[in-house]
Amino acid sequence: MKKNLLSVRNCAAVLALVVSLPAISQDNNLLLWYKKPATKWTEALPIGNGRLGGMVYGGVAEEHIQLNESTLWTGRPRNYNRQHAVQYLEPIRTLLRQGKQGEAEKLAAEQFMGMKSVDDSVYAQRKRTWLKQVSSQTQWSQPGVADKLWDSIRLPMLNGWEAMGLDGLDGAVWFRTSFELPAAWQGKELVLALGKIRDMDYTYVNGKMVAAGEGINTKRVYAIPAAALKPGKNVLAIQVINFYDKGGFAGVKSDERILAVYPKGATAESGIALSNVWKYKIQNATPPEFPQYQARYQPLGDVYFRFPVTGEVEEYKRDLDLATATAHVQYKAGGVQYKRSYFVSAPHRAMVARFTADKPGALNVEALLGTSHKAWQVKQVDARTLAFEIQVKDGALRGTSYMRVFAQKGSLAVKAGRLVVKGADAVTFYITAATNFKNYQDVSGNPAAICKTALQAIGEKDFTSVEAAHLKDYQSLFNAFSLSFGGGNRTDLSTDERIRQYSPAADPGLLSLYTQYGRYLLISSSRPGGQAANLQGIWNELLTPPWGSKYTTNINLQMNYWPADVLNLSGCTAPLFDLIAEAGEAGEQTAKEYYGAPGWVLHHNTDIWRGTAPINASNHGIWVTGAAWLCHHIWDHYQFTQDTAFLRKYYPLMKSAASFFNSFLVKDAATGKIISTPSNSPEHGGLVAGPTMDHQIIRDLYKACIAAAAVLKVDSDSSIRWQQQYDAIAPNIIGRYGQLQEWMKDVDDTSDTHRHVSHLWGVYPGTDITWQTPEQMKAARQSLLYRGDGGTGWSLAWKVNLWARFLEGDHALLILSNLLAPAEKEGKEQGGVYSNLMDAHPPFQIDGNFGGAAGLAEMLVQSQGEGIVLLPALPAALAEGQVSGIKARGGFVLQLVWQQQRLQKVVVTSLAGKTCKLIYKGKEKSFATKAGQEYVMEGW
Repeated sequence: MKKNLLSVRNCAAVLALVVSLPAISQDNNLLLWYKKPATKWTEALPIGNGRLGGMVYGGVAEEHIQLNESTLWTGRPRNYNRQHAVQYLEPIRTLLRQGKQGEAEKLAAEQFMGMKSVDDSVYAQRKRTWLKQVSSQTQWSQPGVADKLWDSIRLPMLNGWEAMGLDGLDGAVWFRTSFELPAAWQGKELVLALGKIRDMDYTYVNGKMVAAGEGINTKRVYAIPAAALKPGKNVLAIQVINFYDKGGFAGVKSDERILAVYPKGATAESGIALSNVWKYKIQNATPPEFPQYQARYQPLGDVYFRFPVTGEVEEYKRDLDLATATAHVQYKAGGVQYKRSYFVSAPHRAMVARFTADKPGALNVEALLGTSHKAWQVKQVDARTLAFEIQVKDGALRGTSYMRVFAQKGSLAVKAGRLVVKGADAVTFYITAATNFKNYQDVSGNPAAICKTALQAIGEKDFTSVEAAHLKDYQSLFNAFSLSFGGGNRTDLSTDERIRQYSPAADPGLLSLYTQYGRYLLISSSRPGGQAANLQGIWNELLTPPWGSKYTTNINLQMNYWPADVLNLSGCTAPLFDLIAEAGEAGEQTAKEYYGAPGWVLHHNTDIWRGTAPINASNHGIWVTGAAWLCHHIWDHYQFTQDTAFLRKYYPLMKSAASFFNSFLVKDAATGKIISTPSNSPEHGGLVAGPTMDHQIIRDLYKACIAAAAVLKVDSDSSIRWQQQYDAIAPNIIGRYGQLQEWMKDVDDTSDTHRHVSHLWGVYPGTDITWQTPEQMKAARQSLLYRGDGGTGWSLAWKVNLWARFLEGDHALLILSNLLAPAEKEGKEQGGVYSNLMDAHPPFQIDGNFGGAAGLAEMLVQSQGEGIVLLPALPAALAEGQVSGIKARGGFVLQLVWQQQRLQKVVVTSLAGKTCKLIYKGKEKSFATKAGQEYVMEGW
């Protein structure tokens, strides 16, 4: 190996050093672009500054931007913990020890789950009263009801009526249609097939109730007595009652025919198809507040810009430029070239929309605000500003948005709650937003004052200066990293077409675009002072989003931050550590009430109010290692940054989490080892004693605490105890199929392809299993082979990282390519990416984007061991490439250049002056470094 070590310069500022690494040739591959406007949310383009987010549709006559503000949630500050739940801890443990899993889960469900927002017994009484009222109002079932003026809706509603324009609707809704009874069917009993309905229904034929059903998974197949029918037209009226979340006719997942009527004994295929378009009327939209374990992230509202369009629209294009964090729309109409630019400025805390035309006086635009929230209003602030206010249903939070316009020439007026500009040369809108949320215990904020302050800071600044501040801020983060691969980049194709035609051999550039898009999304959804990126980052259009769009802590929240340090976005991690600190406070009470233990605990979910108690169901909600996993991020961040001030600040949270496990772990009579019980292997196998994942994470916590205490020179006595605990925890076990056991008992099913691979945590993101223990590594690999290459979203992303840790780059790339498959095929959603490159679980979850980006980095550099391994899992399809700004543990920033799958050049920048050990194809080179110096090696 030829070696050429050279110190080239000292840099006073680490940030300047990182940003000013020698430029490498980067493909022109930082643009998502399209030939037509978005028609749905998963085609729109995301913009954001960590607090305010927008989805830009790019319509011509009407532009739609859906808005989010990161602190707008349902719920309120409250106690999530069930008092004295600890008295049931030992009975649950005893039942598990006796092999009575079902009884343990039943007891835990009754006595060990968290407290809901409304007591179940109180809700039951309110529900009975409300249900009695609405079910007794049956006048809309009668044949003679005049329903011509009712609205129409298309059935079935596979994603609920919320996706059909009725977002946020809970309550009672009447649906009506009719069918002609064939003469041959007269006197016969018929069968009515409706599919699934959420949640209840009362079904009437010609004003007579013939059936009723309940349950979201129950297919409605009803008998219609012959006596209820009449010759000719028969009116079908169905009262659908939905208490919470999705409502309406949910259809079926199979090809089974529904929305049909046919004679008893015949088949649905031989029957009459009911119309897909039914009339509907909302009867009552105020059911009692539904009990919730945790809160839901909420949309704020919508901005609409309306433009008169004359002439044929030509040369349309919309794009998102990752290099500038700016979305654009451009087109020609009536001989005029129109251009629009959209970005969200972090320095000015505002969304900016800029409209121009190449003909003076050609801009005419009308701007208005709307929302799916029921309680809202728009009012005029001054001659160029509107204020928009909403109140979250059944919650403590209010949201406010201000929209101000500046027009270059032309006229400006406020009319009927709209900003109207006519005959302008250029127009700029500034949109600010805030809520009354101050922290998880305080909702006394003044959102109007916050919005006003932001607009005052913008003042009369011209657009160019606001844009320049945005670019300087954003590019200080984004430009710290670059990536390119040799071979073709199909930038000539629109992004949606590029996704459809993708292969790693023909278009490796899509991989680099996808990786940079992950970085863009993290910058846009996680900034210091803001909230951590949730299940959808910062973007959500629904009042009842999937899984509440909250923080799932048995992988999803953590995966959001997997790429942060390695892809040189350490500055975006602050919101995560703020969340950890607040959950640490809240989790101390949970540890006391449920486990009689010191320290803090977090189960598998939390929200903006920092709920830490078990939620949902006892077979997967009682999982005790969420806090320990989050502490892994504290130690890992320190390893990348070598920031001892950071470690000193957050080390107490690590120590507190370890204190909890000192108390919680108990001795297993069968093995003599200490184990975690009760818990589960997320989200698989139910409530158990001693899941492998728990033990891996807890060992990792003890190991990190020992290392952190040594760095800080504190707690030597505690370190002795932690080492004893570490040694006493039940070890990883290899099972009868050569697999790594998921549980202490050898009960793994080799045909099981469950989406979670929890027991492989010790391979990635942990270091409990490494190539220093090859037998365990091979067993873990065997487990992953059994689980298969299938999956969607975050599950695939996890597998990418695991195969990279197994040093199998081609297999990792295969899985990563599956993440880039088109999410919509033949009208159905599947795993992959939507046309806007957002991850499809489905539905959208942002963790797949972040996990996939981290997986690509893991193929190029690994530093979890004793040194920095270069190109450890380089796929054959990526035989040429360059990366600059990728980070390694120990405080190093790297630039790599490779050709024909051989490393050509390495540039190492030392941030902390530690000894650097590089490993490539089994060869090692160690050298001392000085902070701020750069070292170049060529000729590997």
